Amino acid sequence: MTRVLVVGAAGRMGESLLRGIAASSDLKLGAALEHASHSRLGEELAPGVKLGSDPQAACAQADVALDFSTQASTLALLDAAESRGLPLVIGTTGIGAEGDARIARAARRLAIVYTANFSIGITVLLELVAEAARKLEGYEIDVLEMHHDRKVDAPSGTALALARSAAEARGQDLQDVAVFAREGQTGKRDPKAIGLQSLRLGDSIGEHTVYFATAGERIELSHRALSREHFVGGALRAARWLVGRAPGLYSMRDVVGG
Repeated sequence: MTRVLVVGAAGRMGESLLRGIAASSDLKLGAALEHASHSRLGEELAPGVKLGSDPQAACAQADVALDFSTQASTLALLDAAESRGLPLVIGTTGIGAEGDARIARAARRLAIVYTANFSIGITVLLELVAEAARKLEGYEIDVLEMHHDRKVDAPSGTALALARSAAEARGQDLQDVAVFAREGQTGKRDPKAIGLQSLRLGDSIGEHTVYFATAGERIELSHRALSREHFVGGALRAARWLVGRAPGLYSMRDVVGG
């Protein structure tokens, strides 16, 4: 049995992961983490496993970690994981450029799967978007995403990944062409721009649409998450795949293709 550490275990995704692990025949919960002021600390989540806040102690009880938490928690986990050589599956979003650089440094010593979305469908959609961006030369591109009203970062990590996939397929750097807001007298659209727009409504788990448009034609590539179960399946698949891998920074494309 592979022992799994769940970071952010009391969150929506964390609780879904706990259910997925409990239903698995080859995985078991080794440890669970939340921030130090969480009201559920000390609660038993599985036989012999209580919700804790010490990353070092938790890493010692696991063979792989699943992290869907916050920037601060992820960075603290990296420090603890490096001292243990613990492989990490990271799904935290809104980490920022400095956090991305820290993860890249840790990947020199650890095997890490880092992605904004563990859906197999989104993994395929990223490839479709890149292919469309290459072939639809001169088409304008925008990305629209919607999530529940408790999501704290915008645009979503998945929207950024989709926009980045399109930009890189065209030989662009997303930070040079991304437009995150349009208001007032914006002037004529820059033909190289890739727009990203965010909606925060109700209990939407996640909806993403990439638009390709030119005069007289529009193509839409969409993905709608109807439950978190497919995220859980992808994350657990990544955890199984990662154990025993050489240090490096991997994506779900590696997991699906490997």
